[in-house]
Amino acid sequence: MDKKDYYEVLGVSKTASDEEIKRAFRKLAKQYHPDNKQTGDETKFKEVGEAYAILSDPAKRKQYDQFGHQAFTNNGGAGFSGFSADDIDLGDIFSDLFGGSFGGFSSGFNFGGATRSSSKRPRKGEDSLVVVRLSFEEAAFGCKKTISLDLNDVCDACHGVGGFKQTTCKTCGGSGHIISEQRSLFGVFQTQTTCNACGGSGVVFQEECSKCRGTGNVRAKKNIEVTIPEGVDTGYQLRISGKGSAGSNGGPNGDVYLEFKVGDHEIFTREEEDIYLHVPLTITEAIFGCKKEIPTLTGNVILEVKPGTNSNDKVKLKNKGIKKVNAIGRGNMYVIYDVITPSKLSLTQKKLLKELSETSLNDEPAFKTFKKYL
Repeated sequence: MDKKDYYEVLGVSKTASDEEIKRAFRKLAKQYHPDNKQTGDETKFKEVGEAYAILSDPAKRKQYDQFGHQAFTNNGGAGFSGFSADDIDLGDIFSDLFGGSFGGFSSGFNFGGATRSSSKRPRKGEDSLVVVRLSFEEAAFGCKKTISLDLNDVCDACHGVGGFKQTTCKTCGGSGHIISEQRSLFGVFQTQTTCNACGGSGVVFQEECSKCRGTGNVRAKKNIEVTIPEGVDTGYQLRISGKGSAGSNGGPNGDVYLEFKVGDHEIFTREEEDIYLHVPLTITEAIFGCKKEIPTLTGNVILEVKPGTNSNDKVKLKNKGIKKVNAIGRGNMYVIYDVITPSKLSLTQKKLLKELSETSLNDEPAFKTFKKYL
């Protein structure tokens, strides 16, 4: 069954601002959260949460706007792996609704039910968006590039745990959170706050790692080799799976998104997969016709210029354009003729052109139409 449009799920337009998306999610998350015994609906909550997880992330939203749900399948795109009620931090949402005393808890909003804990859940690392500049030829034919990135990497000193001589946190008993209750007009609310002693991990270390200062991650420069396919254009994004920042609690690395900026060519212009070339002709070449050698992306070819060619006459060279990205087929090349008027003439040339100017063109269609309005 096809998924619903994420914008429709949140009830916002495709031009909605980040604040409008967040506001819509807050309303629906409160309504459908599974712990809400009156209107809770886990299926709808997951649907709302998945939509928010995509549309609140600038890189994922851009992918979705460009490719739709196809961007998040296993066959390509961002590879969205699914959504759980535990994946959403509701602290900032419900603290706005019920006051500051409800701040600082993560997915633990309850209407008299048991709390959930997501502090130990594996978390995917941050995604990175990198702008890659390509020449016209690199984009047309594809190439290999080495991309340098500054990313969070797993600390090799403590192997990502943040310290040494690990013990269970005595403050929270290893749960990573502390639960408190408060009564309000809506009933009894259980709030779950992150344990200050262990930072939500449930464990403490007798000795903190000096290299990562207890975070488990260090900033590192990485080089990745990327094969760029033929035919990419400005604005096209390529996802490199698992090459982003390190995850936490054993979670996978984030992804790297490459967004391309393609430079201009000196003589070719591009519109999607088609390319255009303006070819200059002398007056005599245009009048009498000629054979003209012109460049293409794959080498020079000889064109037969017909007698009587005018400026802006166009010739199509089939399949001489740019290859479609990850698909079969190429665009076309269009040759546009420009008849160039000479700015310097000898006396002999002027005499010849004077004789030519006496040639009647009254029978030519363009002149007949023009004279109708004189």
